[in-house]
Amino acid sequence: MKLISWNVNGLRACVQKGFLDYFHAADADFFCIQESKLQEGQIALDLPGYHQYWNYAEKKGYSGTAIFAKHEPLQVTRGIGTAICDTEGRVITLEYDSFYLVTCYTPNSQNELARLSYRMEWEDAFRAYLLQLDSKKPVILCGDLNVAHTEIDLKNPKTNRKNAGFSDEEREKMTELLSAGFTDTFRYFYPDAEGIYSWWSYRFKAREKNAGWRIDYFITSRRLDSSLTGAAIHTDVFGSDHCPVELTIEL
Repeated sequence: MKLISWNVNGLRACVQKGFLDYFHAADADFFCIQESKLQEGQIALDLPGYHQYWNYAEKKGYSGTAIFAKHEPLQVTRGIGTAICDTEGRVITLEYDSFYLVTCYTPNSQNELARLSYRMEWEDAFRAYLLQLDSKKPVILCGDLNVAHTEIDLKNPKTNRKNAGFSDEEREKMTELLSAGFTDTFRYFYPDAEGIYSWWSYRFKAREKNAGWRIDYFITSRRLDSSLTGAAIHTDVFGSDHCPVELTIEL
């Protein structure tokens, strides 16, 4: 089974930059997107063979997620059932017989960590949600989690130590999640790989210089480790300031 996750940073713009060509070439069983920046009815995608599930932010042109799935789920849940988390279209969960698939666009802590306290609330609520799912059946989580977990997950760790996405507080929340029984699948296969990132600033020719961050993930329940067959970060795919990430798994 092949899964793709991509923060498209505005789906309408990404479609103009080759999104559909990549989507069809990838031929994934599940294709998850974050930061669609859409309201209902603002785009019509012709994706034969796929069911489409969307979650929109109340605020126009902001956030938003979607999952395109070849397999119809038992149930679709939008949000996590917590008021502080469910107005920005950030989470979709599909339930299947043997697993849950969750896509997530984690809130950014913003400049000078202005939204860090909200981010900490979000992290605790979202981890509790994942653990609740995990108590029933294994979880596959993907998305832009807006944190580079370790120093090898970004180009310039020393100068970013107190910046959004690499603060001690955000990194500790990722450690808490993984310690609660989850696996960072890219690190499962490539524990020491350096210089492989999934996001680059549009400024300072960052992508050209590969001055990036790995903030897009597939994270799975640890009991699925033996079912994992591959992980990839498609740094050669353009169309957004992020690139797609991939997981293959036998379920």
